[in-house]
Amino acid sequence: MDITLFNLINGIPGKFPMVGEIMSGISNDYFLPVIIFLIFVVMWFGTRDLQRRRLNQRTVLIALIAVGLANAMVVVTTAFFFRPRPFVVLPLDQVHLFFYKPTDSSFPSNFASVVFAAAFSIFATNRKSGIILLIIAVIGTFGRILIGIHYPTDVLGGMAYGVVASLFAYLLGSIFNPVIVLFLNFTRKFYLS
Repeated sequence: MDITLFNLINGIPGKFPMVGEIMSGISNDYFLPVIIFLIFVVMWFGTRDLQRRRLNQRTVLIALIAVGLANAMVVVTTAFFFRPRPFVVLPLDQVHLFFYKPTDSSFPSNFASVVFAAAFSIFATNRKSGIILLIIAVIGTFGRILIGIHYPTDVLGGMAYGVVASLFAYLLGSIFNPVIVLFLNFTRKFYLS
């Protein structure tokens, strides 16, 4: 079923080559992380309401923790489990590859784990920015299948890692809240928050 769904999604650029080109721009390793970073910056500095700004800054810190945790979870998983990429396993004439050939494990998608960790962390306290990030995450991770570098279950696995990392980051945030408050107070002294 995973290969069938991959072939269906990855077959779209075969019929509409421009879609593959557009999605390779959106789903590359840099576009979405930069968008996420810009949303973090806007949340960090973007309001004059002190109470809202403090909540946004705490949320950004938790999102950064979640991204780090998601990356760590992927590193641990791939140390014990390696899944070859679709373009390695499937016949080359069957895969529409619109990307360089990554050599790391296909499962779980590190890209999906990071963007969903950020999106779910932000969504927990800021619905407007969170919805924007979730929409971007869905489009970007769908694109990773479309451009030929992940199976659908790789992306779903990465999404699950992102959600778990986000939940764990909020747990850590509540346990270490005094440290977060101390850090934010320190940064305010230097006009960094």
